[in-house]
Parts: sequence; C-alpha cells; structure tokens
Amino acid sequence: MDEPIDVWVNFDVVDECDDWIVVNKPAPLIVHPTSKKVEPTLLGGLEQLLSFDIQNGARLSIINRLDRETSGLVLVAKRKFAARMFGRAMERRLFEKEYDAICLGWPAWEERSLDAPLLRKGELESSPIWVKQMVHPDGRPSETYFRVVKRGTHRGVKVSLLRVFPKTGRMHQIRVHAAYLGHPLVGDKIYGEDETCYLRYIEGGWSAKLASQLLLKRHALHASRMALTLDEVSLEWEIGLTKDLDDFFDA
Repeated sequence: MDEPIDVWVNFDVVDECDDWIVVNKPAPLIVHPTSKKVEPTLLGGLEQLLSFDIQNGARLSIINRLDRETSGLVLVAKRKFAARMFGRAMERRLFEKEYDAICLGWPAWEERSLDAPLLRKGELESSPIWVKQMVHPDGRPSETYFRVVKRGTHRGVKVSLLRVFPKTGRMHQIRVHAAYLGHPLVGDKIYGEDETCYLRYIEGGWSAKLASQLLLKRHALHASRMALTLDEVSLEWEIGLTKDLDDFFDA
C-alpha cells in the first residue's frame, strides 16, 4: 500500500482586519475537530495564529465550511457582530461563491444550470455511507450553475475544468450535481463511479489501486472566489488553482 495522504497543516492568510480573516485552506485539512481522532484542524491553527486576538476578546466563528478534501477560501469572523453580519448575508444568499472543479469527461454543453433538490440517501434507503446525498424531489432546494472553461486529457482520460456557481449551499451540492449530470469530479471517493472507493479508503488508506481508479488523492474542488455586498460593506476575495489541481490538468 502507498503512503497515506499527507496532512498539510499550513494555510495561507488571504486577507485580515480586526473583525475577520480570510484564509486559503489546503486539502485534506479538516476545518473542525472531530471526536473520531486527534488531528490538525484549521480552527486549531487559527486559534494559535490569533491567540493574541483571542486573549483580547476575539471569538472565532467560521462562516463558510469546506469539506476536508475541498481547498480554498474560508471566511472566519473574529467578533460577534461580524459573525451576525456574515450570518445574515448567508441566510439572505448575498454571498457570491465560485469554485473551480475538474470533472471526468467532456460535457456536451458549454453552460448548464441544474435545479435539483438534495436529500441524505440514508433517509430513503440503506446506505453504507452515512453522509451521502442524492437528488430527490423531497429534498431541499438546490441549484448549481456550471460553465466549461476548458477540456483536456489526463493520462488518456478525458477531463474538463469547470467554473461552478452554487446558488444554494447544501452539503456536497456541487459534487452531487456534477455526478447527476454524468460528470463526477475527479478523485471523488463518494460520488464517483464506485462508492466503495470511499469505504476502502476509510479502512485501509490510500493505495495504488485507488490511485488508478481515482487519478487524484482528493476530489478536484477548489473554492476560488467569494464576494458580498451588505449595506455599505462590499468585500471580494479571489485566489488561483492549487498546485495539485493545476499540475493535474497540465499533466
């Protein structure tokens, strides 16, 4: 078996003021600690970085949460009023979010909008993966807009770089919708062609067989832009692709 995925504990500060901080979270750094095992977390790293602020009354509140294997922009409020302000903006869908994603195949379309409700699969039928979501009419409203940026190949496999604009923020929304359209994200262990990849990864870690099936150690999703205008506040942040995704597409 190959070595397990490296846990990158570093993150980059993209922007910061007295009331909030924006960081570029790498994959597979988890945002919050879990009860399953002790491991580095983004929150823990932020608490160390902002220890002086915290000693002087700051309270950290993560506004947008990313999956472990999703990289990109994370906004964190330092003050209660900032957390409330950003929270209201999220509820009113005033945040503009954009993601870069690499999917399998070459979509027949250049642009595509999908309005498909999402529901946890385990609520309807037996599922070995508790968190797995599915498209279902009884689910919560979910809308995603996809645009093809470019098409190419990776080791003979057709892949496409997408720019993705989620209109809602459901769990795994982009990944589920991409798979529903027939173009799952590269490296997606749950919503790819074989969900047993996830189960095998959980049990035994990364392996040569998984590498052959998935092509990438993590799913190819990156939160690249975030913006909002609320009252007199107008904010925007944007970052480029991570090295692993950039190198993958160019390979």
